Amino acid sequence: MLFPYILNLFLYFPEDKREYIPAAITCTLFLIAAILTMRLIIKVSKYQEEKAKQFEEQLRKEKIIQDEQ
Repeated sequence: MLFPYILNLFLYFPEDKREYIPAAITCTLFLIAAILTMRLIIKVSKYQEEKAKQFEEQLRKEKIIQDEQ
C-alpha cells in the first residue's frame, strides 16, 4: 500500500521525451569509454603476456629455470 508511493519518489517519467536525450548521450559516452578501456586493458595484457613468455624463454636458455616435467 505504501509501496507505490515510495516508488513514485524515485521514479520519474517525463511527459516531454526530449528530457531523455541528455541521459542517452551520457549513457552512450560512458559505454564507448568502457569499451575503449576494456580494449586497452586487453591490448596491454597481451603485450605483457608476450614479454613474460620472452623472459621465461630467456631464463630457460640460460638454465636459470628448468622445464616442467
